[in-house]
Amino acid sequence: MTDDARKTEIASHAVPGEGDKLIAPSAERNLAPICDLLAHVAPTSGKALEIASGTGQHVAAFAARFPDLHWQPSEPDAARRASIDAYAAESGCPNIAPALALDAARPGWGAELSGQNLITLCNLLHLIPMERVEVLIAEAARALAPGGRLVIYGPFMRAGELTSEGDAAFHASLTAQDPRIGYKDDFDVIDLMQEAGLELAEVVEMPANNLALIAQKPAF
Repeated sequence: MTDDARKTEIASHAVPGEGDKLIAPSAERNLAPICDLLAHVAPTSGKALEIASGTGQHVAAFAARFPDLHWQPSEPDAARRASIDAYAAESGCPNIAPALALDAARPGWGAELSGQNLITLCNLLHLIPMERVEVLIAEAARALAPGGRLVIYGPFMRAGELTSEGDAAFHASLTAQDPRIGYKDDFDVIDLMQEAGLELAEVVEMPANNLALIAQKPAF
């Protein structure tokens, strides 16, 4: 397991389910709000890439809710890719591709997966160093088709401040494991989106003090 996959395992706990399936309680909790968000901000058809798909609970629900989007899940951890494919098979949705082994902080993948109309990323930025966030956002911008949207969901600092006791405790637990990780500032991430050539479309307050940042690639 890579260092980043290990951090994901620690911070996004999953337990064994039936067969290859893993179950992440957090994914169950935030699934409905994220689906409702995508119904508001996502394109209705085209290619959709999910970065760090985790257990696969999200992408199976996304594919059922948005049948005209063709979903490409991705995940660096092999056990979680098996779980993703198990959820996809169980769903019966024909619009989910086999999980891709993608390190989204690897330079160059944006050109390899170009033409995406939607890229989603949930609960990852606080688990990786800022220099990897920079690469991830730059490559995601390259992968988007003109008019495509990048949706990033998760916990953030707000203008440099941790805004709840729970967030402060979680951030401290992360930085105790590795001082390079922890909550990222919302303004810093928006700056990275804009530096990558994307336009900020919307910032949406989400349940449990989470935030969704939505940016769009210019259509011309």
